Amino acid sequence: MARKLPKVDVVIVGVGWAGGIIAKELTKKGLKVVGLERGKERKTEDYFMVHDELRYALRYELMQDLSRETITFRGNERIRALPMRQYGSFLLGDGLGGSGVHWNGQTFRFLPYDFEIHSKTVEKYGKNKIPADMSLQDWGITYDQLEPYYDRFEKTAGISGEENPLAGKRSDKYPTPPMKKTPAIQMFEKATKNMKLHPYMMPSANLSESYKNPDGIQRSACQYCGYCERFGCEYGAKADPVVTVIPVANKTGNFEIRTHSNVRRILKTGNKATGVLYTDVTTGEEIEQPADIVVVTSYVFNNIRLLLMSGIGKPYDPNTGTGVIGKNYAYQVIKGNAIGFFDKKEFNTFAGAGSLGMVVDDYNGDNFDHSHVNFIHGGMISLAQTGLRPIQNNPVPGGQPTWGKDFKANSVKYANRFLTVASQGSSMPFKRHFLDLDPTYKDAFGDPLIRITFDFEEQDRQMAKFLAGKCADILKEMGADHIDSMKDLGPYDITTYQSTHNTGGVIMGADPSTSAVNNYLQMWDMDNLFVIGASAFPHNSGYNPTDTVGALAYRAAEGIIKYRDKGGQVV
Repeated sequence: MARKLPKVDVVIVGVGWAGGIIAKELTKKGLKVVGLERGKERKTEDYFMVHDELRYALRYELMQDLSRETITFRGNERIRALPMRQYGSFLLGDGLGGSGVHWNGQTFRFLPYDFEIHSKTVEKYGKNKIPADMSLQDWGITYDQLEPYYDRFEKTAGISGEENPLAGKRSDKYPTPPMKKTPAIQMFEKATKNMKLHPYMMPSANLSESYKNPDGIQRSACQYCGYCERFGCEYGAKADPVVTVIPVANKTGNFEIRTHSNVRRILKTGNKATGVLYTDVTTGEEIEQPADIVVVTSYVFNNIRLLLMSGIGKPYDPNTGTGVIGKNYAYQVIKGNAIGFFDKKEFNTFAGAGSLGMVVDDYNGDNFDHSHVNFIHGGMISLAQTGLRPIQNNPVPGGQPTWGKDFKANSVKYANRFLTVASQGSSMPFKRHFLDLDPTYKDAFGDPLIRITFDFEEQDRQMAKFLAGKCADILKEMGADHIDSMKDLGPYDITTYQSTHNTGGVIMGADPSTSAVNNYLQMWDMDNLFVIGASAFPHNSGYNPTDTVGALAYRAAEGIIKYRDKGGQVV
């Protein structure tokens, strides 16, 4: 029998970026909020002088224990899904702050085209441009409607950047200037300008200068140590929930965080959520936390899994195309890259920051004419100097030995003589890409794991090949002596790291029959339940998702207040 606690105004499931923003905004309005986090507490002091590549980058100190909970994966429905027991394609964060602690800090706004992608594609190219098996749909919100919330998130995080000449209009400039331009970045800038492209500095959550945000949070500037991705920041220079939004919520006195609390069910009566059931993982005790409003802000997979295990919303059926929970899973296509080797130039690539780089968006979204290519959308192309750590980075030119004396000699020669120009391609939704509960495999509590059914499609292969060619063209203009680029995109490989940009499954829209949440991320089927995160994306863009997650969280916070005041579906 679960122990039942006194009811609170709001219970939040998962305290990362989305949960932290919701907690901050609601507690400032006087609501009593409990945040449940299944991992342990974290603070900046945990990372003082801990530049340990082996511990964090290769042994995944900040990540979820896959022996207790993981995902299962299959490329299509004819294959039995198997559990992911070692990290590969993506990393699942664990602990207070979630993936917002170990991210790189690359903070892009999606393009106006993204939010009305179906309408805009049909309007310009006709309905036959969209493959019959692509489940493309508009988001139920426009860029202009979301823009004020982008601005709020970027000011909270102190994003350092400069205006993207090919993006949507901004209501204000970035709160801090762009980061430094290294010699490699300057080469990229010169080459792309020579090619009549439109380079701009990558928007960065690694502060370019000291900054105080609108909530009064003061943080120091980045030191360019290169330990961002898979690491916590010892300076607090990288914006993460632990140093930005959670302290503001704590200061109100209206927020209680309970770590080591694994939420296993959303409780309900009829069409109302009544609270959550969680297990205290330190004792094994089951606890019921009643609440007037339930807000699910955990990672994509857990958002979907909780809804399915709790019997909330209609599960997606790929055979009929009906149902919404688990629909439109999308990932990222980032294999379209090129590496340039330089015989007579050296670069200090060991230095850098998670979002130090320069980008061109000439081949992203619908920024170029797609009439004569066999895909829609595209991706950003960048040269990023994130700080290459020695264990993981020693490429040699293609055609050279990959072991033995010559390999060692080339590894030394090219250690500081190569640059990567990379694309990050969008991921379009397809009818047979979805998430459901695995019928066989369970977690440590006996609950079913979430199952991914996904593979790259012809859309992805055509786009990746196109973008890889553009990356190679840029390196050629930069003067590389030898260039290796991707020639063909093979099947999706879950064993090799690509990105942690999983999206979809609880998608937003204007129609309850094709979406799970409205544009305030309020469930159509249960108006006191809000599900927030990249699970709301109907597709994934050619960018990192965090800026859009942050913007949607700010809008959802506004929607929760409106619901508290008036009830019903928020409009």
